[in-house]
Amino acid sequence: MINRFRLLHSIVLLFVAVSFSLATQANDEFFAPATTEQVVDVELFEFDSPQQQQRAIALAKTLRCPQCQNQNLVESNSPIAKDLRLIVFQQIKQGASDEQVKEYMVARFGEFVLYKPTFNGKNLVLWGLPILILVVFFALSFRSIQRKR
Repeated sequence: MINRFRLLHSIVLLFVAVSFSLATQANDEFFAPATTEQVVDVELFEFDSPQQQQRAIALAKTLRCPQCQNQNLVESNSPIAKDLRLIVFQQIKQGASDEQVKEYMVARFGEFVLYKPTFNGKNLVLWGLPILILVVFFALSFRSIQRKR
C-alpha cells in the first residue's frame, strides 16, 4: 500500500514538473519581450481628462492578463498586458463604453480575460456541479451513518 502511494506521489510530482517546464517554454515562445516603444506608449499615454484616466485604469483592473493569469492588466508588466492596456486606453479615449471594451477583449481572448465572467448556461454547470457533488456526498454519508447505527 505504501509503495503504491509513493509511486502515485512520484508520478504526480513528475507530471507537475513536466507541466511547469512546458508552460514556461510555451510562454517564452509565444510572448515577445516588451520593446522600449511599448513601455513609453503605455506609461506616457495622455488622456483628455483625469476622469477618463481613472475610468480606463479601473476598467483595465477588471481585465486579466492572458500571460500572467493571476494579475490584471494594470499590475502586470508582461508585453501582452502592456499591449492590451494600451488598447483599453485608446478605446476609452475614443469614447468606447466599458461594455464595448469588454466585448472587444472577450471576442479576442474569451471570457477568461474577465475576472467576473457573465453568468450563463455554460458556466452554470461549472458553478453548480461542485455544489451538487457536495450535497450528494453529504446525503450518502448521512445515509451510510444511519445504516451503521
